[in-house]
Amino acid sequence: MPANKRKGIYLLPNLLTTAGLFSGFYAVVMSMNNHFESAAIAIFVAMIFDGLDGRVARITNTQSDFGAEYDSMADMVSFGMAPALVAYNFGLAELGKIGWLAAFVYVACAALRLARFNTQIGTADSRFFQGLASPAAAALVAGMVWVSIDYDIDGNAYGIIVALVTGISGLLMVSNFKYNSFKTLDWHGKVPFVAILIVMLIFIVVATAPSLVLFLVFLLYAIAGPVNTFRTVEKVTLEDVIGEPQEDADFEEGTDDKVDKTGKDDLSAKDDSLSKDEDTTKDEVSNKHKP
Repeated sequence: MPANKRKGIYLLPNLLTTAGLFSGFYAVVMSMNNHFESAAIAIFVAMIFDGLDGRVARITNTQSDFGAEYDSMADMVSFGMAPALVAYNFGLAELGKIGWLAAFVYVACAALRLARFNTQIGTADSRFFQGLASPAAAALVAGMVWVSIDYDIDGNAYGIIVALVTGISGLLMVSNFKYNSFKTLDWHGKVPFVAILIVMLIFIVVATAPSLVLFLVFLLYAIAGPVNTFRTVEKVTLEDVIGEPQEDADFEEGTDDKVDKTGKDDLSAKDDSLSKDEDTTKDEVSNKHKP
């Protein structure tokens, strides 16, 4: 008899996912204690773990449905709840309803973004993201908080700007703007020697002012989505910005609806044929009675 397959989960990729989840939770705790710099850095650390777990799973051939679902739940905490709560504690609390509504808009959009991404796996164009990816949106919010702390900017004094950045970052996640995914880059190919020098120069620039450089990088990336969309589309419509009525899984015509519609079409066709037969019979009878 064949041996029973051992049940369990793969340790390494799920351990990296747990590290990312812990980083997001740590960011929330630090923001509650007014350690906003540590909270912002923790979100960037969560991004690193999020990028590693999937690649490690593919390299070690340890992908699983459990790992994919666990990663999605961890992303909701690290890139959905954590950035919103950090922004709220940093500069939205004194705005009252406007503040927590801006934070909720971000959380809701992050949840919608992750749900849409999970339903499009295997069918979407791998070269682009539909809408701003949740880690990039989280980096934009965290970078804003980090650069504000480094330059002694009080978040409560600029609460409206914090609310706008948080809300717009959330709305960009559920938009239809095209963002380069950089998944088509050949990481295994050879590059010129000067490329290594350029990478070293980038590290030096980031090290001089990490908060400002990272914030500007993700700000430009967020702006690049609308620019790419408007540049590649001749006539911009509402569907190019938001909404997808023809492709939305929740509004696709189900199998039962198709069967019902087909049945209705068959019945209507039969009714038409019967009415035609009755008209033909009436014409024959009337022709017989004619002299």
